[in-house]
Amino acid sequence: MPDPADPADPLATSRDMWASDAASRTLGMELLDLGPGTAEVAMTVRDDMVNGHAIAHGGLVATLADSAFALACNSRGRVTVAAGFDVTFLEAGRLGDRLVARARETALRGRSGLYDVSVSRAADGVVIAELRGRSRTLPPRKE
Repeated sequence: MPDPADPADPLATSRDMWASDAASRTLGMELLDLGPGTAEVAMTVRDDMVNGHAIAHGGLVATLADSAFALACNSRGRVTVAAGFDVTFLEAGRLGDRLVARARETALRGRSGLYDVSVSRAADGVVIAELRGRSRTLPPRKE
């Protein structure tokens, strides 16, 4: 029986999660890259994603960053969830902008992890938001 702490394909946990992620799919998110402790996800800002000031809704920008965070923290082959995150908005996204969230693992100690995610506009590379996420790996399920 394979050891769940050392799976043959550690990225399978992230891939399986992504395949079942209706929220990210509904928002038109696209997985661009996935590796151990990293992920890159893109989304184009649509009409239904702007707020009353005609800028990308902050909650949806945070959702894009959170999706990249989730993929990165599940890329070690174990089911991992967010323990919390903080997001800082630096610039406005606009209708039609393609936003790219790049997540990277900065620390992993036991069942706790720390991840940084930068969200930038694809057209000019300007960073519009930064997210710092804290993760917690769940204990293996008892069958």
